[in-house]
Amino acid sequence: MQIGVEMAKALENKRVFVVDDNEIIRAALQFMLHDEFEAHEVSSTATAIEKSRLQPPDLILLSESLPKAEGFELFARLKEAAPRAKILIVIESANADYGKECVASGANGFLAKPLKIEFVRKKVDAMLGRSAGGVTIPLNVLNFR
Repeated sequence: MQIGVEMAKALENKRVFVVDDNEIIRAALQFMLHDEFEAHEVSSTATAIEKSRLQPPDLILLSESLPKAEGFELFARLKEAAPRAKILIVIESANADYGKECVASGANGFLAKPLKIEFVRKKVDAMLGRSAGGVTIPLNVLNFR
């Protein structure tokens, strides 16, 4: 177990799919989350949709490269397969406009690189409506609807 992990959150067992075609980014995000979440690495949206039917996620962390390749209708397909799941897009920090486009097209928020473990966990907690340990994060910083 990593330092700074809250046991109550780890026992809550929220399921997160990390969907990225880049194996290194996927593994890094899964590592950041695996102590407090049931985090699954998924290499494609097709696999995420298939897996969602058997193990519905609470949150889908999605690489910006996937909606760029498959179009914004990807959000509707993911929502159909996992209606309760929130979708959080991981974007390059210089591409905030694309993150806003994704939110306007169906994503629930975006997370900009560089990825820091504390911020990733806080953002995921906020998306899932979980307590952030007494820390208040303004909604305009979180970039979600």
